[in-house]
Amino acid sequence: MEKKFYELSHKERIDALILEGYPKEALDLISKPSDVSELEKTIENVIGVGTLPIGIIKDFVMNKKKYLVPMMIEEPSVVAAANKASKLLLPDGFIAESLGNEMIGECLIKVEDSKKAEKLAIKNMEKIDKKGKELSSSLEKYGGGWRGLEFRPFKSERGDYLVCYFYVNVADAMGANRVNSVAEELGPFIADLTDGMPIMGILSNLAVRRIVGAKAIWKKEKIGKEGVDGVLEAFNFASNDIFRLCTNNKGIMNGIDAVALATGNDWRAVEAGLHTYSMMNKKPLVSYREENGDLVGVFEGPLAVAITGGATKTFNHSKASLALLNVSSAVELAQVMACVGLANNFAALFALSTEGIQKGHMRLHSRNIAIQAGAKSPEEIDFVASELVREGKYDTEKARKALDDFRKL
Repeated sequence: MEKKFYELSHKERIDALILEGYPKEALDLISKPSDVSELEKTIENVIGVGTLPIGIIKDFVMNKKKYLVPMMIEEPSVVAAANKASKLLLPDGFIAESLGNEMIGECLIKVEDSKKAEKLAIKNMEKIDKKGKELSSSLEKYGGGWRGLEFRPFKSERGDYLVCYFYVNVADAMGANRVNSVAEELGPFIADLTDGMPIMGILSNLAVRRIVGAKAIWKKEKIGKEGVDGVLEAFNFASNDIFRLCTNNKGIMNGIDAVALATGNDWRAVEAGLHTYSMMNKKPLVSYREENGDLVGVFEGPLAVAITGGATKTFNHSKASLALLNVSSAVELAQVMACVGLANNFAALFALSTEGIQKGHMRLHSRNIAIQAGAKSPEEIDFVASELVREGKYDTEKARKALDDFRKL
């Protein structure tokens, strides 16, 4: 009987993907960790390079296009869950769209009178707008650039302030460096026109002008009425309990962060924006409803990611991951990530509301326990893991005994 993809060895998986037409150069590169000498100046005080395994979602379709999606993560069940959820959607797959590609920058000005400062800023809007266009003009050749601004006055215990929000289309970059540069130059310019003092200028990670929507329909005949009802019950729980909401959204980030890590994107910025967006709207990032007996899942949230700049071209794994994904824009990458987050959320809620989360998770975790117990070869690892699953006991003592038994064979 032909082996399933997850049953193949690492070399067999690589060979199989090459036969399917995926680029050999990228597959060779993704198996070669970056050397410490290549990364010595990327951050301060470098002493080594860490590693995390990279798995793939193989049966992933979005907007009628097939993808090979790399996921970089240490948790055993995440890649398996994303594969299961994605495969259940075939042949239709996910549908995704994006609303905007603009980062928000902020300039904070301290003033004597916030309302008066706002009037002065509006009076000089044309000058400020022109300055903003000049500062972001380098993005125009990539289809990006300045997209406008607005002001918000506020008072606090520390005095009166004026905030300038400005918007920049950052094309295929995440945009932090460019927006921060604009903000730091634009702040003093606005302060001069409003009789104020510039305090700070920086981008916002709440990228509400880079919203991504993703949708999937899991058919009742594939997941059963129990599955549809179970996910709806789990969604209802997250919608009405803040403690569950937090963990629910973490399950979504399992998928999104794993793709962000694989592609060299700033997962901390993504996390901050999505969790804030969820709290702002007081609801989970993914919602569910029943439609004609089937289960419809919808993701909505800000995703500021890149296919150029930052670390996307620094690490071997990020260069290779982007090559394997074969996305043409940052917008497309964000859509893939949104769908992966939706997939992982569905898989988690489906498992929680049917067999329970631990059964499947520990079955996959058994291989890690086998390695911790000293199993070296694939044969040792497989034998020990299968023994742990058979007995339903997942501890290193049981694993060591199984390993000893195997080595006596």
